[in-house]
Amino acid sequence: MPNDECPACVELRIPCKPEYVGVARLAILGVASRMKFSYDEVEDVRLAVGEACTTSVEWAERNSKLDSSIILRSEIAPDKLTVDIFDEAGVRSDGEASGSVDQEPENLGALLITLLVDEVNVEPNNNGTRVRMVKYAGQR
Repeated sequence: MPNDECPACVELRIPCKPEYVGVARLAILGVASRMKFSYDEVEDVRLAVGEACTTSVEWAERNSKLDSSIILRSEIAPDKLTVDIFDEAGVRSDGEASGSVDQEPENLGALLITLLVDEVNVEPNNNGTRVRMVKYAGQR
């Protein structure tokens, strides 16, 4: 979960429901717009955060964790933006293997996130998942 040792952080807690994914997108748009990102880079971060939150919402629905929440935490540094998305949506496992893993929507979302940000790390825990994304500023 989030720590309190961040000198320049913006943190948002939202219900893990589809209608709040747009709130997360708007919040990260405001944060990323204040950094040395191009318009396209800001949109990349906004889209990646939207995909990560949407995946959290989908797993919350699958695991009947409709009362859970998502914490979006942005750590602002001069050269990069680190975004952590913590959810309490439960374990991300269907318990069955499908033959077309590459076609599953959450895998397409993960692939999209990988293309939009510079680093991605997904860590499951007992209650949910943490997705850490890093976007470096001034790379172009």
